Parts: sequence; C-alpha cells; structure tokens
Amino acid sequence: MLKPTYWLKNVFAIDEAFLSNHGIKGLILDLDNTLSMHGSPAAESGIIEWLTDMRRLKIKMLVVSNNTNTRVKPLTEQLGLKYIAWGCKPLPFGINKAAKAMKLPKSGIAVVGDQIFTDVMGGNLSGIRTILVEPFYLESGVGFKLKRKIESVVFKRDFSTMQK
Repeated sequence: MLKPTYWLKNVFAIDEAFLSNHGIKGLILDLDNTLSMHGSPAAESGIIEWLTDMRRLKIKMLVVSNNTNTRVKPLTEQLGLKYIAWGCKPLPFGINKAAKAMKLPKSGIAVVGDQIFTDVMGGNLSGIRTILVEPFYLESGVGFKLKRKIESVVFKRDFSTMQK
C-alpha cells in the first residue's frame, strides 16, 4: 500500500516518452509540493509550461487535494485545472471521483504526489498507479517533519539534502 509504482524527481520527469511508455492518458495531481510550494498562491517555476505540454499531449488532468476550497480554487483556476478539494486522501473517495470524471479506465491513469501516506496510499487503495515525486521544499511544521521522518523510514527517502 505504501510503495509507489514509479518514483521520479518531480513532475517535469513526466514527459511524452514516460506517458507513452506506460500508457498513461490521465493524471490525478496533488497540489501542495507537487505543483506549488505548500500554501503558495502561485505555481512553481516551469509548472505552467509543463501543463501546456501535457495539454498538447491531450493528457487529462485533475487536482485532488486534501486542502480546502479556499486554498485549492484560486490556484487551480490560474492553472486552468478542475479540482476536488477535501479529497480525504488516503481514502479512495476523491481519487475515485476524479477517475470517474476523467472517463478513462483506471489502467490509463496515474496519481501524482509527494506524500506516501496520502497520495501513494490513496492511489494504491483506488487501484490506480502512483507516481511519487520529491517535494519542491520541505515544510517546517512539526507535523510535516514527523510525517517526512516516518516516510524516510518506510520508503528509504532521504530528505537531508533537500532545500528547506
């Protein structure tokens, strides 16, 4: 349940060759630390261009976030993406709703996110392949630090060299 199907540096590693090689036609995307810094009102550098490339490839995309509408709506509107807030990851409800909205078989979709205990576990519980990406930045809160420490034990992630 905790092991991702694929482990990549960031979303920019998801390119035409990767998608074609793995038969992926749709991406269910996490927001914080996957497309933007946690809590930031703007996308990380290069994300808009990456999304443009995904659209050119006709990849369906939808954001599923555990965050609130207040957080998710403004950024997803800027990015031109539909979204599901309060996604309840790792429970499969939000992810399954997104998969159904994409009108693709689950075998053609991948869940993309930076957290094992929400994104990866949620995708796996939904029967959808998962792509674990490294977070853009490490969060400074105690809860985040504890979660990342546990993730590093479970999945041998090394955050010691990451930008803080």
